[in-house]
Amino acid sequence: MAWVYLLIASVFEIVFALATNATHGFTVLGPSLLTAAAAAGGIFFLSLALKSLDVGVGYTVWTGIGSVGTVVFGSVVFHEEITVAKVAAFVLIIGGVLGLKLADTLAKRADDARVPAPEQSAAFA
Repeated sequence: MAWVYLLIASVFEIVFALATNATHGFTVLGPSLLTAAAAAGGIFFLSLALKSLDVGVGYTVWTGIGSVGTVVFGSVVFHEEITVAKVAAFVLIIGGVLGLKLADTLAKRADDARVPAPEQSAAFA
């Protein structure tokens, strides 16, 4: 469930960034309110994800997805240019996100596979 929370937090992160651009320095009420709500939603869902994900993995994935999503949707909403260099950076970011997800999955499997050491009785201590 942590990864679902992280994806929801990432959507809020994208909305936050796009809405911040539309506030024009927090002089436009609607986008300013949306920015505040999206920031709160993103942090809330990130905090839920971090209950079971390492902060280094969770935060990095959150910002990575948010970064790529912001550039992609920024090109649609604000007509910003997507260049070959940006696409190459997307590939690296997405590769890093997938690598972190894989590393987290492998670490969890390794933890599950460990057999706890038998406890010694007080008589042998």
